[in-house]
Amino acid sequence: MSTGLEWGILLPALLAGLMVLASHVPLGMRVLERGIIFIDIAIAQFAGLGVILAHFMHWEGAWATQAAALGLAAAGALLLHHTEKKWPQVQEAVIGVAFVVVASAAILMLAHDAHGGEHLQQMLVGQILWTGWGDLPLLALVNGAVLLAWLGGLRHSPLGFYLLFAVAITASVQVVGVYLVFASLIVPALAARRLAGWPALAAGWGIGFLGYAAGLVLSALLDLPSGATVVCALALVALVFAFAFMPVWRSGRERLGLK
Repeated sequence: MSTGLEWGILLPALLAGLMVLASHVPLGMRVLERGIIFIDIAIAQFAGLGVILAHFMHWEGAWATQAAALGLAAAGALLLHHTEKKWPQVQEAVIGVAFVVVASAAILMLAHDAHGGEHLQQMLVGQILWTGWGDLPLLALVNGAVLLAWLGGLRHSPLGFYLLFAVAITASVQVVGVYLVFASLIVPALAARRLAGWPALAAGWGIGFLGYAAGLVLSALLDLPSGATVVCALALVALVFAFAFMPVWRSGRERLGLK
């Protein structure tokens, strides 16, 4: 990509990022509450394996790819839900093992593919800059439905939590990649962890917006990989919020006599 701001490319990419954040920020906050930090990257890896499986089996068409990704993501979610009930004391270890095994299976599937390295890179770092206007309606529909179901109370169901994860991540991992899915879920939630309710959601969404916007602009100006740049920008914005804004915000509330 040539250096410079090409808004016809950047705007749909930014809108795609905001749609991902709409559902991923509240999901990420729930992940932190439950203490199963790496469930998101594990289920994202399952969805990515589904994309690679569709390619490996020569299943043509976007619907076949979506079905394979959602099927494996849902299977992974159900598996991890079962292990959480059966072996809760080692759930984080089980999640880590699942991630490593699924990632290794993806590498094995691509071992004899001439473009295997390219497919693997796309799965990890995504291709958000290739998002077009025509890709946005489906992404908006999926993430909007997940957010509504979440706010409607499905977050209180252990099984619903896992299945919502599978649906949301299936839609997002093909756009932003495994790394940015993890960053979108955890980084804003981690920065806003001392807040609660709507202030926490607003802070998380704001951090996500600034991170995506700064990362996409910098990737265009400096001709850098967009996914990796957005991850680093998200982390930087979150650090500024956590160590600069939050102390000022708490001090102001104390002066006003608010808890």
